[in-house]
Amino acid sequence: MAGAASVLEDGSALSRLDRGLFRLETFLALLSGLAVFALMILAVISVGGRNFFNSPVPGYVDWIEQVMPLIAFMGVAYTQRLGGHIRMDIFVGALGGRALWLVEFFTTLLILALMLLLVWGSWAHFDRSFDLGSPMWSRDSSMDIGLPIWPAKLLAPVAFSVLCLRLVLQLWGYGRAIVLGLSEPVAVPLVESAAEIAAREAATVSGSD
Repeated sequence: MAGAASVLEDGSALSRLDRGLFRLETFLALLSGLAVFALMILAVISVGGRNFFNSPVPGYVDWIEQVMPLIAFMGVAYTQRLGGHIRMDIFVGALGGRALWLVEFFTTLLILALMLLLVWGSWAHFDRSFDLGSPMWSRDSSMDIGLPIWPAKLLAPVAFSVLCLRLVLQLWGYGRAIVLGLSEPVAVPLVESAAEIAAREAATVSGSD
């Protein structure tokens, strides 16, 4: 299952790269949240226009299709950095030391291999849609109001590429922990116990550090 995690920082090059990439990931996650808010506003306008003026937003479904990849993909790297993706902790939680980091390294490597394939496939999907010689640079468009589809298709390889960068940094962090025998490496999510999660949440609510 998914668990909360903490990410340690220090003055190393790895940690500096981690913090720099996290700023980009935070910005992309913010865009995803703003997209959710924009869809909510669009829904209110469309429903209100239909009920009061018999005039819903033209191409409402087309706009939803354009925004959905922004919502679905832009936050994946941010969530990976915080260790928030669904995972099975029953086996991994029983490990410690180098055995734990070896398992984390291997599973992260598998994810990276999968994501590289997805970057390749999603970029090819975008490339089939994009054409500088076509109207609005698009070989295809939405069904209702003819929005170009290539911008939505571009979001997937962009988001997956950022996730690949995050996975590379985490592989560096796990590899460093394996070689140096670290108990709490930087730039990787460290799973917290239930007591630690509760204490952190209590500190957040009370406003203390």
